[in-house]
Amino acid sequence: METPFTNTEIYIQDFNPKDYYDTYYSPGTGALQGEWTHFALKNLHELFSSGQVKGDTMIDIGTGPTIYQLLSACKAFKNIILSDFLEPNRVELKRWLDKEPGRMDWSELVQACCDLEGNSEKCEKKENKLCESVKNILKCDVLKKNPFEPLVLPQVDCLLSCLCLEAACKDVAAYRDTVRNLKDLLKPGGHIILLSMLQSTFYYVGDKRFSGLQITKEDIERAFKEGGYEILRLDTEPRQDMSMLSLSDYETLYLLHARKPCDL
Repeated sequence: METPFTNTEIYIQDFNPKDYYDTYYSPGTGALQGEWTHFALKNLHELFSSGQVKGDTMIDIGTGPTIYQLLSACKAFKNIILSDFLEPNRVELKRWLDKEPGRMDWSELVQACCDLEGNSEKCEKKENKLCESVKNILKCDVLKKNPFEPLVLPQVDCLLSCLCLEAACKDVAAYRDTVRNLKDLLKPGGHIILLSMLQSTFYYVGDKRFSGLQITKEDIERAFKEGGYEILRLDTEPRQDMSMLSLSDYETLYLLHARKPCDL
């Protein structure tokens, strides 16, 4: 069954962050717990521990209601700005940062990150470090030339985005435009890191079906080269766990690390 493109109005109406958490990240049952979270945490740990990607400020583009992708970043950047299009997602992020009762439980992934770092008994310290690093939660629309309009943000050292662009972009042309526009947010020499999935046509959140973008590795490589970036790394891993195909039909995981040239 072909999935019509999910526009912003449908996201506002149908996307429920609690259902998203329960579907994909709930301990023991979440569809992305395991293969995806291991891929994301391992690669982000390696990148942010390498000393090559660091600085004063990083923006997470399309944070959603999740924080696991930020756990390694908070040791490489003094200031982290979170962003999302949907207000309910931004509310959930604030609830976690404020340590409100009933907030989403990310302790299992915090533990996994601490294990990667060799600090398995310092989970509370890791959470506190992340909370201290987050300076703002902003509304963001990646389909706009300036995603933070009407705000004009100072250029930053790094952009991170997980599982965002393939949900927001209607086609590969929109993906290319978005990649080109994001470059304006970066300082010369600044880094961009994307982690997401290839060849996905749909994903479910609870009983609501949302569209995905059928994009290939070659499409991504072309988008970043034509967008004026220097690609430092573009890795893919084929999907191994086929038990949840009814929830999402993605075929491959990918990591993109690129840099804005220093002379721009």
